[in-house]
Amino acid sequence: MLDVTGLQKIYPGQHGDVEALRDLTFHLGDGELACLVGPSGCGKTTLLKCIAGLMRPTSGSVELAGEQVTGPPRDMAVVFQEYGRSLFPWLRVRDNVELPLKEKRLSKARRRELSDEALDAVGLLKSAGAYPWQLSGGMQQRVAIARAIAYEPRVLLMDEPFAAVDAQTRADLEDLIRTLWKRFSMTVLFVTHDIDEAVYLGQRVLVMSSSPTIIQDDVAIDLPDERDQISTRGEHRFAELRTRIYAEIRNASQPQEAGKQQAAAAE
Repeated sequence: MLDVTGLQKIYPGQHGDVEALRDLTFHLGDGELACLVGPSGCGKTTLLKCIAGLMRPTSGSVELAGEQVTGPPRDMAVVFQEYGRSLFPWLRVRDNVELPLKEKRLSKARRRELSDEALDAVGLLKSAGAYPWQLSGGMQQRVAIARAIAYEPRVLLMDEPFAAVDAQTRADLEDLIRTLWKRFSMTVLFVTHDIDEAVYLGQRVLVMSSSPTIIQDDVAIDLPDERDQISTRGEHRFAELRTRIYAEIRNASQPQEAGKQQAAAAE
């Protein structure tokens, strides 16, 4: 469903070019849920912007269902970390959810049908007439998720969407994502800095190296498909997978840290 091949992104700078992504390749199957983790500053958001057609890569390609991505695809939706900035505060919840559907030129009845289904799926149908600023942070992020689902994407990209919410809300939203993924049969690429979250959510965890970035490891998450915040996280296999991925990220960070130490010593 999603093919990223030889992706490279170089940013021109005043003191020389900066290579953020280098020859990055991975593939996601139809209906797969994969998580993406890596050291801080490794280019996770840059990669997501290239996949979403919001930024043009320097070289390489992104394909969605065999079609090359050259701009924002109609079959893809993105949920951002900063839900407060992605929702329009002067629009009611339902109007926020239906806004992208107007770009599809859907009838009013069809927009209402899709927004009702999406809001019901995230447990906010009764809040359809509220404004975003009247809702909690977790509820606002649910609105952003509902808006993405209502768009009927084949691929859903999520850029650290739960980083700004409290621990209990985060756990609830993690379970919500797995429920929605199964219900709507989407391909999901979930970017997170939280290793435990990646192991709990994903069928696979892609580990990015330090910048310039490649895919350092591709870890299959062989946990039971039915997961629970308490029992799943208490399993011995969960701890093994978390430890493996944590070790990979530490290894990825070491060259970057060594370079910083050498530069400091030289000064």
